[in-house]
Amino acid sequence: MGSLLEDSSDDVAKWRRLSLWWDGLSEQMLRRPVLASDIDVDVAIVGGGFSGLWSAYSLLERDPTLRVAVLEKEVAGFGASGRNGGWVSALFPTSDARLVADYGLDAARRMRMAMFNAVDIVGEVAAREGIDCRYQKGGTIVAARSQAQLVRAQEEVNDAFELGVIGKDDLVFLSSKEAANYFHPTNLLGATYTPHCAAIDPARLARGLALGVEKRGGVIYEGTRVEEIVPRKGATRPSVRCEGGIVRADVVVRASEGWSATFRTSHRDVIPVYSLMVATEPLSPSMWSEIGLEKRTTFSDHRHLIIYGQRTADGRIAFGGRGAPYHFGSRINERFDLNEVVQKKLIEVVIDMFPALKDATFTHRWGGPLGVARDWMASVGYDRTSGVAWAGGYIGDGVSTTNLAGRTLADLILNQKSDLVTLPWVTHRSKKWEPEPLRWIGVNAGLSAMTWADARERKSGKPSRIAEIVSTFLGG
Repeated sequence: MGSLLEDSSDDVAKWRRLSLWWDGLSEQMLRRPVLASDIDVDVAIVGGGFSGLWSAYSLLERDPTLRVAVLEKEVAGFGASGRNGGWVSALFPTSDARLVADYGLDAARRMRMAMFNAVDIVGEVAAREGIDCRYQKGGTIVAARSQAQLVRAQEEVNDAFELGVIGKDDLVFLSSKEAANYFHPTNLLGATYTPHCAAIDPARLARGLALGVEKRGGVIYEGTRVEEIVPRKGATRPSVRCEGGIVRADVVVRASEGWSATFRTSHRDVIPVYSLMVATEPLSPSMWSEIGLEKRTTFSDHRHLIIYGQRTADGRIAFGGRGAPYHFGSRINERFDLNEVVQKKLIEVVIDMFPALKDATFTHRWGGPLGVARDWMASVGYDRTSGVAWAGGYIGDGVSTTNLAGRTLADLILNQKSDLVTLPWVTHRSKKWEPEPLRWIGVNAGLSAMTWADARERKSGKPSRIAEIVSTFLGG
């Protein structure tokens, strides 16, 4: 464990500003040790977010004798893990239809069931470890608020049943009257609902999971910048070159999600795309009676440009969405966490959904990068030849997917023949993103097209053909 940051008040203030979730942490902020010399371990994990922490936790749960080191540039939970919308969902970035087409019906079913199970396992581990992450499984409701959205909602349910991947209770279409039992957005024409989602405080989960790793004997090095992951060469073990020393290991796990773009060997494997959020003050009982969400059901609507929200355990609305531009050269910078235009638009959108919020104060604004693979397919794998394992490309659906990734990586690394290691995302290799300026032009053009499609649908009431074309081009 680290020591209290008695002389690092600037760092503590920086961490508090990362998100509503970080600002609400009751713990004293600790800085764990910085790597200051060469070390030798069994498994070195690059990244102290959910992917890295779940991997470390799962490995040590299976084999407590392992020497596991987690290497984190900032502090555990600093990245997307401590800044997301707090949806422990069964969403997977690749559609069921594409999974069926590429891998077959049985594989798609097993992938979906694994995701359903991950939602519950996150809650079970949190309870077992005493992590008060405000876990409440209220499902997800996605409103149809225009005729075009209504068509998409009905088609989504019909297509799911035609495919046969999920059961009739896993995704249902609700009439406007049925949907109003959950929440009360404006222009509610209907909705889709799935029970497979829980709302949490993600920073509490990340920080608690880090303690769980340490309790099992893992070591987390913070303030440790990784310069390069060096694969195995002949008889030489793989290693991680850091500012403070070299970590030699039998296995190196790259668990850096959007930050993978900062490493030379994985610069074009994923791109960092920013998702931004806002949050209100705690709302009054009368405001909540107008809004609903009594069971903390997470919510969205069927527009093209993704939005997402939850009712927090302390009675706020935390609301986010896409809309921020992709930055040339896959740049990541703390300046990009705030975007006045986009976050103002998010406030307008959520007030449009819930007019009761028009007099509410929005107390928090934040954001951060998430990792997007070129074909919109998250993946996990272990190359025994190079000694390097990886997980990522969650495209914002990582809170539960990282749990599945960590358990899968543990089985792969320990050579355990489980059902997890045969899932279709295992060892999948996405093609690399195009070089600049092609990816900057393409990604931002796609973003503009989706924004235009939503505006067009609001006026015409008809589904946008351009959105379908762009989604296919981008791999979604």
